Amino acid sequence: MAEYVYLPIPLLDDFCMTAFKKLGFKKSECRIITDVLLMSDKFGIESHGMQRLVRYHKGIEKGLIDVNAKPEVVHESKTSAVIDAHDSMGQVVGHKAMTMAIKKAKKSGVGIVSVKNSNHFGIAGYYAKMACDAGLLGMAFTNSEAIMVPTFGKLAMLGSNPIAIAMPAEPYDFFFDASTTVVTRGKLEMYNKAEKPLPEGWALNKDGHASSDAPDVLANIVAKNGGGIMPLGGNTEQLGSHKGYGYGMICEIFCSILSMGTTSNYTMQNGKSGICHGFIAIDPKNFGDPEAIKAHLSTYLNDLRNSPKAEGATRIYTHGEKEVENTARIMKEGAPVNINTLREMVEFANFVGINPKKYFGKHADAVKTDKMFAGNY
Repeated sequence: MAEYVYLPIPLLDDFCMTAFKKLGFKKSECRIITDVLLMSDKFGIESHGMQRLVRYHKGIEKGLIDVNAKPEVVHESKTSAVIDAHDSMGQVVGHKAMTMAIKKAKKSGVGIVSVKNSNHFGIAGYYAKMACDAGLLGMAFTNSEAIMVPTFGKLAMLGSNPIAIAMPAEPYDFFFDASTTVVTRGKLEMYNKAEKPLPEGWALNKDGHASSDAPDVLANIVAKNGGGIMPLGGNTEQLGSHKGYGYGMICEIFCSILSMGTTSNYTMQNGKSGICHGFIAIDPKNFGDPEAIKAHLSTYLNDLRNSPKAEGATRIYTHGEKEVENTARIMKEGAPVNINTLREMVEFANFVGINPKKYFGKHADAVKTDKMFAGNY
């Protein structure tokens, strides 16, 4: 199993800001991208944190991401908008879109913004939390390169297509962010880095049969040979595969369909990413007193936490609790970084002219960087 090192969040913040500045982004854009990535690491979602640095650099190299892109509003009403990202970095246009949705919600009660021609935007929950922090109910969606094999199929046709929802509550906001696949592609990548077999029930090979071979599944996704990740519920109706498949389609509607953008099965083709996003902000004032609604939700969440526990169980979590607790722990102890991810970060630093020892000290010497960065992933 691959080893981990623990790095302070302020150090990763500084490194990330410097890294994206080296890639050509404006300081304000670096701030947004960094915040999204480090929220993921602080929440304990390693698959969407610093390990994504490699993907973004490669996306720029390949021309999928345009550092100088200028997202354009191509349709707008009092409560809605469509933005053409023009190959923007996903976090940059995602922040713009949810900001617009929040403004519309505060003025008209609801704001719905759909984005096309974008790129990977990090964790969907970041954008839902933006609305929640503004006192609103927030929702965020994104499609992606096809990795989900539909029920009874053998070719990936939908992305991980996450659904994120956040709403103010005490003492923890309700925060739900989950893919509509059993796991995300990032989880497969982490198992691949750790050289571990995939757990049963996660993935399918090119013939549509269960597979625990991470390198093979990932290679087949990229080559579109068949196979991929199962919908939430697995690959049989008995355990609800059709439900995960349906949730993925709901996400697709808010992302690619409303925006007239690229559906998951046509993303990452012909030199374009084509990823689409969806954002919703709703003002609770539409339904009455926002504080009373917040208190009502808080009471129910507390009832859930205090409800009877199964034999051997000591705690029932509500969505958002683990993220708060992980953040407190990781801010104190540092973020766990896979040694292979650290290797990529050191190689990236060398490639763009950042001194890796400034950030990683002895760890920069401990990892083997025997491959050229540009061809190392």
